[in-house]
Amino acid sequence: MTDRTQRAAGGAADDATGATRTGTGADAGTGTGDSGGDGNADRDRIRTFPFPAELAVGGVGMQIGPMGGDRTWHADAPLHRVHRIDFHVVMLFTGGPVRHMIDFAEYEATAGDLLWIRPGQVHRFSRDSVYRGTVLTMQPGFLPRSTVEATGLYRYDLPPLLRPGPDRLTALQAALDQLRREYEDTATLPLTLHTAVLRHTLTAFLLRLAHLAASSAPASRQQTDSTFTRYRDAVERGFATNHSVSAYADALGYSRRTLVRAVRAATGGTPKGFIDRRVVLEAKRLLAHTDLTIGRVGAAVGFPDAANFSKFFHLHTGRSPVAFRAELR
Repeated sequence: MTDRTQRAAGGAADDATGATRTGTGADAGTGTGDSGGDGNADRDRIRTFPFPAELAVGGVGMQIGPMGGDRTWHADAPLHRVHRIDFHVVMLFTGGPVRHMIDFAEYEATAGDLLWIRPGQVHRFSRDSVYRGTVLTMQPGFLPRSTVEATGLYRYDLPPLLRPGPDRLTALQAALDQLRREYEDTATLPLTLHTAVLRHTLTAFLLRLAHLAASSAPASRQQTDSTFTRYRDAVERGFATNHSVSAYADALGYSRRTLVRAVRAATGGTPKGFIDRRVVLEAKRLLAHTDLTIGRVGAAVGFPDAANFSKFFHLHTGRSPVAFRAELR
């Protein structure tokens, strides 16, 4: 992997760059802390790495390059430690097997498979696996919103591990190769046109990838509309403090019935269930990967009272927060 791309995909950034909040948790769940400083404070957060735009060719909001066993990852992001990223990573493997953890699930990828890691997800690279293939990283905001919706960039309900058939794999590889050629060609176009070509070429690849991801999901989840997209984005921004479906409906200008229809069509569940699942996921992340007290974990996901948080967590997982943490330690 190129030095530039390895730092992006590994979540690395210079200490001077720091970490940014991704909108996926409260203060306790984001920030810096893997190296230096108070060791206890380091365990009170999951480190979040921003997209290192200063390393991208021409400063554009994406990077693409090879992965390879002859290159090492940046020391600032130990691969065996869990961390968040605030950008997208897509890896197309030409070798394997590779084991990679994303939000409490271990995925095993081999040649021809793809892994799609989305902003805010907690993940960990395998120290024992050799990553070979091509890695693409892209910054939120690089593509227009219409493209974001069409390509399902924030469809967290879709599977991260994708296994295309031979024909789809050939098309995806060709699209990725073309994207890499355009990315590396900085001599034939001025920067504004170069960036525009990259956006169009990236969109072509992502449309193919999104079609593969959607076809890998249950039939009931293959279609979304703008109502669900807006609700999903609002929940992502506000779940740590707002658990009210009515409040989201009012803020978005929808009736509760409209949200019910949209969420059921997209996920098969209810608007309240969608919020609760997001809260539970964040609570699990903090319980598993930090040393925050149970009370502080609850406060980070909108429960000022630790007892109420414990009841909520037990209701949705069948275990107390203490038991869940103990199982993973």
